[in-house]
Amino acid sequence: MTPEQIAGIAQSKPTVGTEVRAPSAGAFGVCGTPLEAWQRSSALAAVPCVSLAELTPHSAQLIVIAPHPDDEVLACGGLLAALAERGAAVTLVSVTDGEGSHPDSPLWPPHRLRSVRRQESRSAMTLLGFAPEQLGWQYLGLPDGSVAAHAAVLESCLASLVRPGDCLLTTWRGDGHCDHEAVGEVAAASARRAGARLIEAPVWAWHWATPEDPRLPWARARKWMLDDQQLARKRLAVAAHVSQLQGDSSTQAAPVLDNATLARLLQPYELFFT
Repeated sequence: MTPEQIAGIAQSKPTVGTEVRAPSAGAFGVCGTPLEAWQRSSALAAVPCVSLAELTPHSAQLIVIAPHPDDEVLACGGLLAALAERGAAVTLVSVTDGEGSHPDSPLWPPHRLRSVRRQESRSAMTLLGFAPEQLGWQYLGLPDGSVAAHAAVLESCLASLVRPGDCLLTTWRGDGHCDHEAVGEVAAASARRAGARLIEAPVWAWHWATPEDPRLPWARARKWMLDDQQLARKRLAVAAHVSQLQGDSSTQAAPVLDNATLARLLQPYELFFT
């Protein structure tokens, strides 16, 4: 989904399973909420900080569930860099291959995107500092944009992975993208059944939400502060997703991750709903 599509999110609370919202661009138009507005947010400033041990205790298995390649980096790349440095093992569930990121593109047909985006994701995790033996990878290959219709596959995967006391980290259930929300709902249900902990991260909400937005669950919000090295590693990992950073010469489409989007997502903190 492009920033232009995300800009069409309705002012009402998002509903799981709908790809594009009402045709309102919101308070800040197609470019989304500017970084400067978030920097002035009193709600964001009031969010308490959380330590690495509080988020992911040593004894807990961390399972990161990414709706699309790059979501794991955008949502929690700094946290992952810290865990890689600690030598922690992480399980990454890649739900789709992100083959829908360039609709009707001769340059980026779905079969090419499936292959390229998997490799970009692997390169990004290496740049975050992970050795191969630290990563357990599950590729589900569900259709990009249609995760809700295939939720049973993800449910079965998580049922085989999740144990009591584990931490599941994924995109927020209200994030405004149908796949982000569907994955969040399945992860929440799996965590409840297994007695695991759910941690949610906004990705596209930074684009459509407003700085004091009551739709965001501020009471559950926590900030994880990145040090310089973690932020640098996150930037390198994002840069590995070349397909999302370049414009499409065959359709004249802008980059999926444009400069304004990246500015919001590459701050010296990551926001989690716990």
